[in-house]
Amino acid sequence: MTKEEIQKLQAENEALRLQVEQLKNEMIRLVSRNLDLSERLEEDLEQRRRVEVAREILDGNIERQRNADLKDDGQLMALIELKIENGKLHQNPDFDGKAMAQLIGVSHERLLRLFHRQTIYRSPEAYIDNLRTLTALRLLREQPNYNIASIAEESGFNNVRTFQRRIQDIIGMTPAEYRALLTRDL
Repeated sequence: MTKEEIQKLQAENEALRLQVEQLKNEMIRLVSRNLDLSERLEEDLEQRRRVEVAREILDGNIERQRNADLKDDGQLMALIELKIENGKLHQNPDFDGKAMAQLIGVSHERLLRLFHRQTIYRSPEAYIDNLRTLTALRLLREQPNYNIASIAEESGFNNVRTFQRRIQDIIGMTPAEYRALLTRDL
């Protein structure tokens, strides 16, 4: 190869490196934006559900909410979300669908039917897993000094390997890779 060909290849290589860097930066921006939008949407939904529950209470329907035989699935879902998300019960690794059913005073079978009809989640466990994953992604972004094991524990995952697989499945990279992308330019 001639010196000119080598220089040309080096210039092309540098241009490709810059493009890769720009794509990485854009990916970081989009992942962060997506997480921010998801959090805002969840906050908005939570606020709407709180208003709905408050209206029910004001209308004298609190007894219906406490009744284990609630017929209105929407109210029962609002009650579940308020108790679990506000209480951060999903961060307890032992919290599962059976504990959720007991918390709200319904049978586990009733809870399974409710999730099947009312949610995009396959089961109460999938709902809890999603809350844990969102918590973990938020902590990875907001707590750069936490180690991966601490984030897994604080998010409610039983072990670090399960946590790593879950994050890998959701965003296509390990928690460490995700954090490295987020903190690379800091």
